Amino acid sequence: MNLIDQITACRLCDEALPFGARPVIQASPVAKILISGQAPSLRVHQTGKLFNDQSGETLRDWLGVTEAQFYDPDLFAIVPMAFCYPGKGKSGDLPPPKLCAQTWRQPLKGYFKQIQLHILVGQYSQRYYCNNFKSVTQLVQQWPSMLPKRIALPHPSPRNQPWRAKNPWFEQALIPELKAQIKKLIAG
Repeated sequence: MNLIDQITACRLCDEALPFGARPVIQASPVAKILISGQAPSLRVHQTGKLFNDQSGETLRDWLGVTEAQFYDPDLFAIVPMAFCYPGKGKSGDLPPPKLCAQTWRQPLKGYFKQIQLHILVGQYSQRYYCNNFKSVTQLVQQWPSMLPKRIALPHPSPRNQPWRAKNPWFEQALIPELKAQIKKLIAG
């Protein structure tokens, strides 16, 4: 059984999750762009398709890609910090269970051979991958020094509209540059 099949068959957290385990990942060893998010939403749990919600629409807009491009595993690998829906919390979904990253991040390191851009979406992936993490805003502001190899983005959730309103530079400067980088990677 290959690594991705092992992940989708994982049931480590089955009894701890409100709707049981249903790991969701999009991956190909030849993917050019890796998106590390937090954990699937309830809608993703129900459909088995990552970012298949309003957050996904926003993220695709930020990247300047079509749905077909976004869901092409040879272009985009989508690897959440946890592969199953963690349940609802007081202000949104619960954090991704740490057991998932502890179990699968190390084996996944060698899986991708052609990643040219790593997109860190939200605080959970940013905390995991960035030693200097202080806040989402602080890390996202470092985008000029992070590109072309990686970039940090806020979570594209509708709940983050106030953050976007307080940080107009994000859509005025970062998003056009991100779209240009993505366009180059897809064309090349």
